[in-house]
Amino acid sequence: MDGVQKGRAKPPVVVILGAGFGGLFATRALSGKSVDVLLVDRNNFHTFTPLLYQVATSALEPGEIAYPVRPIFRGHNNVRFLLGNVISIDHAAKLITVLVSGKAQQVEYDYLIIATGSAPTYFGNHNFRPHSFELRTLQDAIYLRNHVLSLFEEAVWLEEGAARKALLTIVVVGGGPTGLETAGAVYELYNHVLSQEYDHPNLQARVILVEQADHLLRPYPPKLQQSALKQVESLGVEVMLGCKVTDVKKTHIELNGNARIETHTLIWAAGMKGSSVSELLGVALTRASLIPVEPTMQVSGVSNVYAVGDIAYLQDSEDRAYPMLIPVAQQQGTLAARNILSNIRGEAAIAFEYKSRGIMATIGRSRAVAWIYHRFMLTGWLAWLAWLGLHLIMLLGFRNRLNVFVNWVWNYLTYDRSIRLILPINTKQTNARNKSPDEG
Repeated sequence: MDGVQKGRAKPPVVVILGAGFGGLFATRALSGKSVDVLLVDRNNFHTFTPLLYQVATSALEPGEIAYPVRPIFRGHNNVRFLLGNVISIDHAAKLITVLVSGKAQQVEYDYLIIATGSAPTYFGNHNFRPHSFELRTLQDAIYLRNHVLSLFEEAVWLEEGAARKALLTIVVVGGGPTGLETAGAVYELYNHVLSQEYDHPNLQARVILVEQADHLLRPYPPKLQQSALKQVESLGVEVMLGCKVTDVKKTHIELNGNARIETHTLIWAAGMKGSSVSELLGVALTRASLIPVEPTMQVSGVSNVYAVGDIAYLQDSEDRAYPMLIPVAQQQGTLAARNILSNIRGEAAIAFEYKSRGIMATIGRSRAVAWIYHRFMLTGWLAWLAWLGLHLIMLLGFRNRLNVFVNWVWNYLTYDRSIRLILPINTKQTNARNKSPDEG
């Protein structure tokens, strides 16, 4: 380790919780420095979450959007990795407890960075979750893929009627980027791929996008909101604005307390909260279970503990919370690491200044919207190409980039989704889905 010689005091220990974008960028900023870094995650891989919906809709393999953690920092002698679930944090004693292979292991730290991300929230409607599908993990994506493919296989053998219609009706709740992307991809999978493979008339799926507000893509300018609406409707997706989900059952949902939609598939993309790790810290949290932090990314009122990314709550100069976006997590993770090094050297910390390159969302084949640097608005084909290029660049690993690029080209030219596998899910995986999003 740089700067550490025999006989000298041990370097400070920095523990980083979470191998998402914030955690990886914090680790990268500390690698090779005079600190001992321990990165903790419940998975031994990093997931490129923006493309989870493509795994769920058979466009990509799970391994194409995931990358093992250990090879990322191979050769960095001051970085170690621990596979386990964090079950307690004692910031007064500077001690965390990690469940490793079923055994509790205590880890001491000098500095702690919490970067465990976010989890879906049902806004107090806990009875919705057992009958909903989520897209936050690879397991979620595979589970949803199995479900949508199995329903199509079942529908093929039914006569046309209410039962078959319910099987082929998919409801996506949430008009943000995830909701738009998922609705468009599911529609294309059902109506442009699967429907062509069966000798059965009228196998058309109905995809419904439900949004409580009167517009899609809340942070975007009205022009792009309207464009997104037109593009998703032109694809064939039904959009219901100003509608609130009031009840969810296994075979139907209710909107606004009266309208009923018969469906076996509800994909929830309506809101996020901080991961359950935030509750272990013992500090006052926001309504969405986020950890309030200072502009330096240090947790308010807690020394030597930092929070970054989706789990952190920080307002900008206009009193707006920073969004749950990958660039925010990356920049906050890097800043937290640099401020820790500054603290060790006795130097002043730096406040967070977000450098945004804009926002974008894809809707389907040649359909997208992009707000580049919050100045230039792109729609349709150009926005779609910009989205493809950016996400290829952000993927970890050249092999993953190459595989994803080849799959995208093949899908575009042939309308084929070759990864249509229904993989058995064992009892442990099924039970795990009924736990809170951050349990083991």
